[in-house]
Amino acid sequence: MAILGVDDFKAKLRGGGARNNLFKATINFPTYANGDAELSSFLCKTAQLPGSTFGVIDVPFRGRILKMAGDKTFDTWTVTVINDTDFAVRNAIERWSNGINNHRANTGLTSPIQYEADLKVEQLDRNGDSIKSYTFRGAFPSEIGPIEVSYDTTDTIEEFDITFTYQYFESLAPIATTT
Repeated sequence: MAILGVDDFKAKLRGGGARNNLFKATINFPTYANGDAELSSFLCKTAQLPGSTFGVIDVPFRGRILKMAGDKTFDTWTVTVINDTDFAVRNAIERWSNGINNHRANTGLTSPIQYEADLKVEQLDRNGDSIKSYTFRGAFPSEIGPIEVSYDTTDTIEEFDITFTYQYFESLAPIATTT
């Protein structure tokens, strides 16, 4: 077997490799939350491409344990948002959460269709084109992280995390075009 050199490696690494910092996350909001999806895309500092896990079913058979694929579960999706002085994204997420379960009255929307939305994260290439995208179906915020305030912090901008729970994701790659 031939040992591949640096030039061989470079030739195989298409597009120079996918870059962690080239992404776009879009938080769509239910109508009642009155959120701005475009603003949330700009202020989203970190996100992840999703993961999933298959459960394993152990089946005893003649002194051995056979491993069978079980149910698929989906991880939560967490984004970090840069806070602006209008608290625009934070306020929309709090309205969304309050619609699910009102802080004061402990009542809320009962139909998932009313409080779920589809979210999206895209991996971009160096030209800003989407090279891979994931759509999170039936998502809602399950945790809104605190914003730490302190006299000791003088040259940083506030950030907070939002953790979303979703039903499943769809993975899409752009359709290759021939020229």
